[in-house]
Amino acid sequence: MLHIVESPKPLDQVVRDLEAAVARHKFGVLGIHDLQAKMAEKGVDFARGCRIVEVCNPQQAKKVLEANLEISTALPCRISVYEEGGRTRLATLQPTALIALFPSPELKAVAEEVERTLTAIMAEAAR
Repeated sequence: MLHIVESPKPLDQVVRDLEAAVARHKFGVLGIHDLQAKMAEKGVDFARGCRIVEVCNPQQAKKVLEANLEISTALPCRISVYEEGGRTRLATLQPTALIALFPSPELKAVAEEVERTLTAIMAEAAR
């Protein structure tokens, strides 16, 4: 259900490289949430770095949403970039696992294509 990739690069570099890889694959970054900073704003001390990067391919999203608007609850795709054991990890929920939660088997091929692309994006950012 989770796809995880490790990188020896620091978190901020991985996030920059992730943004570039997303663009190369014709996806867009909709937003980046800095969990450590957001927690600090709320008065909560959270020591570990973590960014949630929301990504989307509008053509693929349109296919999915036109078939079943309930799937909007699982969009956009999110890639978490966080520090774990001295390394940086990238993690995402696999689109094929998410799409299986909905009664739309005709969208399996779309989910598989998006999953292949997310896997490639994450691998590129981690290198």
